[in-house]
Amino acid sequence: MNRVLPLLAMVMLAAACDPQALADKTTRNLARDVVLPVVSRDLPAAAAGAAAECILDAASMPEIRGLARDYGVEAGSQTKENIRNIALRPAAQSCFATRGVPPVI
Repeated sequence: MNRVLPLLAMVMLAAACDPQALADKTTRNLARDVVLPVVSRDLPAAAAGAAAECILDAASMPEIRGLARDYGVEAGSQTKENIRNIALRPAAQSCFATRGVPPVI
């Protein structure tokens, strides 16, 4: 009986892993690595990190996937425009205000 409990716990933990959630989290992390250098050009490090999170929170999953495509290369003008458009959304602006990030003009 004592051997069954740890095995049962491992099986339940493995079953709780959602492959799609893991893929989405990985994609979001890649997109963050694209967004952060773009916003870091205009903001100090702490504010840039908060701004990147706000932008990703305001983005849809297809937009996040689009941003993640630029991982490993410098963001191009289209990516920078997409980041700016997302940053101008009310949800992002509200998040900026909550986190003390200067608003995007």
